[in-house]
Amino acid sequence: MTYALDPMPTPVSGPLLSRLARFETVLFGHFLDRGVLDPGVVPALPVGTVTGTAVTLSLPGLDSTLLHHATGLLRPGDILVIDRRGDRSAACLGGGVARAILNAGAAAVIIDGCHTDTDELAAIGLPVFSRGASVLTTRLQGQGGALNRPVSVGGVPILAGDAILADALGVVAIHATELEHSLTRADALLALTKRTISGVEAGQRIGDLSGASAIVDSHMLSED
Repeated sequence: MTYALDPMPTPVSGPLLSRLARFETVLFGHFLDRGVLDPGVVPALPVGTVTGTAVTLSLPGLDSTLLHHATGLLRPGDILVIDRRGDRSAACLGGGVARAILNAGAAAVIIDGCHTDTDELAAIGLPVFSRGASVLTTRLQGQGGALNRPVSVGGVPILAGDAILADALGVVAIHATELEHSLTRADALLALTKRTISGVEAGQRIGDLSGASAIVDSHMLSED
């Protein structure tokens, strides 16, 4: 029953987060090999686009002692990313803790597990992404945990300091060292998407525009 607490991560810069907020999560799903959380982690309530810096937390079983402590360390723009170590039954976040997180200025909470107090969360206005609601809750049991250590959430390894993009479609985590490159690729893909849509609206075939038809034609079986 020990606690491992690493320092708070360097925040992702405001200009980079502003660039990230221009995109939908699905755009990154077109080219990222890692970083897209599985579709079971969804918004608890209707939500817009949220970006921020990952603060990672690992909580065991029915214990949320470290979560209560961590709320006092959160900064404006942080997104708390919680690894529940496989627990899918106990809610670690409800109205009281959500208020503390919102008061700290955090942008959102992402839980690989359950939340509770859905109506209260709606009234508070804190964006929460989880695997659903539960009436079973965690308690202060002092079982240990880790803060700002690597976690696995939604099948994705996430580090403290990663950039997070979340919206109605899902959640994407991008390592800080890869963010600028990913943003450049997203810019290029968005421009290509707009050109493709314009072509389709003008009557062109999407297979011709994307190159898919050329691939099919070049690999067709010969009738000889």
